[in-house]
Amino acid sequence: MKVLAVTGYKPMELNIFKPDDVRITYIKAAIEKRLIAFIEEGLEWVIISGKMGVELWAGEIVLELREVYGLKLAVIPPFENQDERWPEHVQQVYQELTATADFSRPLYKGGYSGPYQYQASNKWLIDKSDGCLLLLDEEFPGSNRYFYQEAHAYDGDYPLFLITPSDLEDTVEEMRMADPEYWD
Repeated sequence: MKVLAVTGYKPMELNIFKPDDVRITYIKAAIEKRLIAFIEEGLEWVIISGKMGVELWAGEIVLELREVYGLKLAVIPPFENQDERWPEHVQQVYQELTATADFSRPLYKGGYSGPYQYQASNKWLIDKSDGCLLLLDEEFPGSNRYFYQEAHAYDGDYPLFLITPSDLEDTVEEMRMADPEYWD
């Protein structure tokens, strides 16, 4: 697998409203662990649409991994200025990612004009990647359900690699056990 799409929940779907929420640390650690495993198998590119939440957090991880592994990041938003109504701290992360990504270009010129842009973005990500890493609780799919449904309807074998709530619990436990104070 050379190209991997990454997507998942928006912060509000996870009840995350502050940029320093500790749960973001755990989500990023779970993403990083999976990305390193893919890198060891030949991963070269990660593509995201730049949605706030899991996609931006994954983008930040890719930029960190780029320094060590040479991993590349493409940010392909569904339309221009998708961040214009986002909180300022999220806009800053988005603008930094699009400026420092190895490739960045919106799928559609101009601003939002309809839900078809998100549908086209999902199809584009699936078509241009070899698989997807998706943070998903199948019981509560949230906005992820649209990508998930599109991936399952895709002609051909499109691998979905899930990070589940159980995976996140494992990550939390691993991080706690790695802390020397845990054992005191």
